[in-house]
Amino acid sequence: MDLFKLISEIEQVDPEIYGRIDTRRRVFKHFGLAGKAVTAAVLPGLVSGIFQRAYGQGTATALPTPVQDVLNLALSLEYLEYYFYDSGLKAAGLIPDADRPAFVTIRNDESGHIKVLRGVPGFTNIIPDPTRAAFDYSGGRGTGLGPFAPALVNDYALFLGSSQAFVDTGVRAYKGGAPVLKQNKDLLEAALNIHSVEARHSSHVRTVRRGLSAGQSGQAATTVAADLNNLSGKTGRPKSWISGNDGGGPSPTTNPSTAPVYAAGNPATGAATAIFYPAESNTTQAGVDITANTAGIGAASASEAFDEPLDPASVKSIARNFVAASTALFL
Repeated sequence: MDLFKLISEIEQVDPEIYGRIDTRRRVFKHFGLAGKAVTAAVLPGLVSGIFQRAYGQGTATALPTPVQDVLNLALSLEYLEYYFYDSGLKAAGLIPDADRPAFVTIRNDESGHIKVLRGVPGFTNIIPDPTRAAFDYSGGRGTGLGPFAPALVNDYALFLGSSQAFVDTGVRAYKGGAPVLKQNKDLLEAALNIHSVEARHSSHVRTVRRGLSAGQSGQAATTVAADLNNLSGKTGRPKSWISGNDGGGPSPTTNPSTAPVYAAGNPATGAATAIFYPAESNTTQAGVDITANTAGIGAASASEAFDEPLDPASVKSIARNFVAASTALFL
């Protein structure tokens, strides 16, 4: 048993492994001492005990239904993204060679998120893997004839635009689920860690979109500036983060449209301490209008400082456009 290799491989799908059991230094010190003090025959049992402590498998009681519902929505979105990127990588000639490594990483991240979510202790009502067949990335609800059909064939700009819409939906969904998960500190922390990874995916996709519009790819794309007058549309040059409503996103005028990804959820307004779901263009936080109370801060800057959460019903309404009508996903 190669313990160091095993830990390294686990770290690929669970970056928090050291936090679950100990600091990196003490974990490796512990294994080093264990190698001297115990025989190879008992070492597997020792490792099993450590991992059981880390993940609590077999000892956790079932999580409350609302928490499991949040986890299943997150899991469904992860499957939506995983099969999208996997299909894009398998489409011959779609993704330029310079951009492929990053999308391989993103695809693998989504696979890791699926494994982490499916391994949550007490998550007993886990949806099965819906498989690639459950999704229709054309936006045609199973017909394959929706406006996004070329995205996985030969339209790289549309592939990037679809990617941005999916990942931005996921970021808002994770933040929207946080109030339900907050009673479980470990679960909330894990979910928000995934949220931060999804946000980095979005930032990268937006960078690549800017580069594509300027005829640059790979690292060269990072030098291309955003264009506030050209945030939306397939050839838009979005910032690396959402600004206002991003002009409705990469495809604001099609049916389905990407505009709901950046629009308000339900309820859209409420008291400062209430849970509500304003549009990404929101400039009021905790009851304070940032633009009216902070010198030199305009509406675009105020909106860019915060990711707005999105309620489950709105998330499902967006995602439902990209699955076959016969599936039970996002109902």
